[in-house]
Amino acid sequence: MKRRLIFLIGYRGAGKTTVARLLAEKFGWSWLDADAVLEERAGKSIRQIFADDGEAAFRDLESAILGELCTLENHVFATGGGVVLREENRVCLKQGVVVWLRASADVLWQRMQQDITTAERRPNLGQGGLAEIEELLRAREPLYEACSDVTVDVEKRAAGDAADAIRSAILSPVGTAENSPAL
Repeated sequence: MKRRLIFLIGYRGAGKTTVARLLAEKFGWSWLDADAVLEERAGKSIRQIFADDGEAAFRDLESAILGELCTLENHVFATGGGVVLREENRVCLKQGVVVWLRASADVLWQRMQQDITTAERRPNLGQGGLAEIEELLRAREPLYEACSDVTVDVEKRAAGDAADAIRSAILSPVGTAENSPAL
């Protein structure tokens, strides 16, 4: 039986943090942004961790934080976009309900351009722009899909509508909604 946890996965810019907060309110649960917990624990931004210590060190810390978060109950978590890259993380995520917030590379790129925190806290895109997002999505989408219990297209959906759709999918009786796990 799955624990009373909901993990939001998806690429940077999908709205995981905003939807996590709104969804937690709907369930009367707590919520956490896993990247914010990681930054607080490290005492520096993800961008600075990448610059100082490299991606492997960041991924190690990300896995350790996720392992801790998986011990909680009645929480909604916004995860980092690359959390699905490690098998150990995908196993950990499966302790709860995993919701993939899906959007196209074009929409994600537009959102990232409008989000000031992306520039301040996140590492620069290596190759740059839309082409890199498309490349990373090609690599990550099969992992997001394989890991998710529920998929919500957030391309044209407001965050509140996405939270409502997730809540409905999770609370639907088994067999009446596609990908609707009992919580």
